[in-house]
Amino acid sequence: MKKVRAAVVGVGYLGKFHAEKYARMDNIELVGVVDIRKAQAEKIAGNVSTNPFFDYRDLFGRVDAVSIAVPTPLHFEIGKAFLEHDIDVLIEKPITTTVEEADELIEIADKKSLVLQVGQLERFNPAVTALQHLVDHPIFIESNRLSIFNERGTDVSVVLDLMIHDIDIILNFVRSGIKYCHAMGTSVVSDNIDIANAHIEFDNGAVANVTASRISNKNERKIRLFQKDGYISVDFANCSITQVRPGKVDNNCPIPGMHLEEKCFTQGDALEDEIRSFIRSVESRKSPEVSGQMGRDALKMALNITRQIQKSSRIYSRQNP
Repeated sequence: MKKVRAAVVGVGYLGKFHAEKYARMDNIELVGVVDIRKAQAEKIAGNVSTNPFFDYRDLFGRVDAVSIAVPTPLHFEIGKAFLEHDIDVLIEKPITTTVEEADELIEIADKKSLVLQVGQLERFNPAVTALQHLVDHPIFIESNRLSIFNERGTDVSVVLDLMIHDIDIILNFVRSGIKYCHAMGTSVVSDNIDIANAHIEFDNGAVANVTASRISNKNERKIRLFQKDGYISVDFANCSITQVRPGKVDNNCPIPGMHLEEKCFTQGDALEDEIRSFIRSVESRKSPEVSGQMGRDALKMALNITRQIQKSSRIYSRQNP
């Protein structure tokens, strides 16, 4: 089979890992890496034995697919340019800065039958993959994504940086319209929102309580789902699932008449799995696992939450000079 000609646009912290993954894949010809910082492009190109480029437009006509890992405000411009040149795109989350921009990218990709995948990395966590067979109409969902402060990512709110992962997972499992959302949060150490909580009610009756913080004294990535046949707890960091459901008597389970089961999964390489999934879509011309529409829906919810928090913060500021 002919190799897929690929490239990475933006080889900063995350983009350099994209380049490393592509370089190790047998079915990929890594044509080059792009960065406006000449020294960075040359450094990463040297590390993965490919060509450095300093303008993404130099890739037109040379590649079949690209990963876009530039700052979010540039996603739309660069993603649109590649799609208009009939090149499949894997774009890091969030897909764009506005829903309108996301809609335009989706429209172009659909019109040209191109692959547009969004880099929602947590979808490729082995524990999340296993959940697909366990979750059935969840009634209540609680997620906590807490992180020790890291200045990287503070150019956007914690909602767009961290919470959007859980928003995407929750929307994928609930699969219902949103009836109501109330959000709270604040900035603490950066100019953007550093801690946020959202209460979401869905049209089908499901409820989700979502918290994200990047000013915690520990790292924690957990989600708990309650449904009619029991309870499921997922620890993303440890790739483990705890499931409580009706079954044989279990002295280890604190809930009478319920059985407790714990499953641990081998730590995989979520980024490599994400990129391999993208390339399979490129080769098969099938819809990607995390489509542009899914990325757009998660963005819409994240922006709604962000606007609510910003609005309440302005009101509070005016009332408490």
